[in-house]
Amino acid sequence: MNRVDKSHPSHEWIEQLRKRYPCEKEIDRLLVRKLQRRAGPPYTPVSLETLVKGTEALIASHVKDGFEIVEAKWLSGGASKLQMAFTLKWNQPGVGRTATPMVLRMEPSESIVETSRLREFQIIKAFDGVVPVPPTYWVDVEGEFLPYPTTIYGFAPGVAKPSTASSNVSGLGTNLGPELRPILGPQFVDHLAKIHRFDWGTADLGAFDKPKAGTTEAVEWQLNCWERIWEEDANEDIPLMRLASSWLRANMPPVDTVSVIHGDYRTGNYLFTEHDNKISAWLDWELAHLGDRHEDLAWVVNVTFGHLSEDGKTFLISGLMSEAEFCDAYEKASGLSIDQKVLTYYKIKNAYQLATLAIGTTYRVSRGGKTHQDILVAWIMGSAYPILEDLRKQLEEVL
Repeated sequence: MNRVDKSHPSHEWIEQLRKRYPCEKEIDRLLVRKLQRRAGPPYTPVSLETLVKGTEALIASHVKDGFEIVEAKWLSGGASKLQMAFTLKWNQPGVGRTATPMVLRMEPSESIVETSRLREFQIIKAFDGVVPVPPTYWVDVEGEFLPYPTTIYGFAPGVAKPSTASSNVSGLGTNLGPELRPILGPQFVDHLAKIHRFDWGTADLGAFDKPKAGTTEAVEWQLNCWERIWEEDANEDIPLMRLASSWLRANMPPVDTVSVIHGDYRTGNYLFTEHDNKISAWLDWELAHLGDRHEDLAWVVNVTFGHLSEDGKTFLISGLMSEAEFCDAYEKASGLSIDQKVLTYYKIKNAYQLATLAIGTTYRVSRGGKTHQDILVAWIMGSAYPILEDLRKQLEEVL
C-alpha cells in the first residue's frame, strides 16, 4: 500500500476521508479547509499593528459611527488560539459613548484543535443570561478582515486560578486549595446542569447539525470526526487506537436526551473573581456540540484534569471534589440521571479523543510549523503516553 503524504494531501484523498467519515456540515468544512491549506507556508508572526488594522476593518463593517481602538496588547493564555486585548471607544447601542474592554481570539495557520469561530460565537451568544459567559460582539468567519478566522468578545473579569496557585499549561493540575473547593464546586456543578438542561431548540444554532434523541446519530458524528482527524494527522499506526475505535463503533449508546455539550468543561476554562469567589465566565466553547450529557460528565472526571487531595487519599476531579460527590451533586442539580455504563463509554471515547490530539494533531501541527505555540504544542505531545495508558486500562476493563 502506498503511504499517503499527509503534509501534501491530494484532493482524491481528502474526498475519500469525507465519504468514509461523514461529519456535521460545519466540521466537514473546517477539516477540508485545514487539509487544503496544509501544504502552504508555515505560520508567520502577525504584528499587533496588523491585528489592530484588521480589527478596525471588521468593526467598521458593523459600526457606522466613529470608534477608536486603544490599549491594544497581546493576551497570554490558551493553548491553541492567538489573542489580543484592547479597549474600544465607541457609541454602544443602548449605552452611548463608552470604552469597552474587548478580546480578539484568532486561529493560527493550523490549530491543535480545528474549530469553528461561527459555532463558538453562536453557542456563547445562546448562553448569555443562562450561565456566566463573556459578551459576544462580532465574528470574521472566513478571515475576510483578519489573517485567519476571528471572534471578538467582551473582556471578562476574573482569574483562572488563585493568585498564589501554580498550574501546568491550559490550567491542567490547578490546585484551588481546600478553602475554595466548597465555594467553587457547587457553582461548577450548577452551571453544568444548566447547560445540559438548556432548551437549545429556541437558540440560533444554525452552524450545528441537530441529532435525534433515541438514536446514535450524535455519537456517530463525534466518532467520525475524531477518527477522521486521526487519519488526517497521525504519523504512525497505533494498534491501541484501532482497537479503541473498533470498540467504540460496536458499542455506541443511543442518546436519551440531546443536550448542549460544552466539550471542555473543567477547571482552567472558567474565570472567577477573587473578591467574592464567584465564577464570572465560562470560556473555550470551541468544542461545543449537541449530544449526550455523559460526554461532558466523562470529560469532567478525566484523570488528566484533576489531582490528588493534600493527604493523597482522594482524587479530586477538576481539583474540586471526588467523582462520587460530583455525580451525586450533578443528579440533584440537573434532575438528570447518570448511567454508569454510558459514562464508561464516554470515558473511553474522550481518552481516544485526547490521544488523537496529543499524539496525532500536535505532531502534525508542530512538524509543519503551523502555530505560534510551537514549543507548547511539542510539550503537549509528552502527555500522549499517559493518555494512551489510561485508554489501555479502560479498554482492558470492558473487553
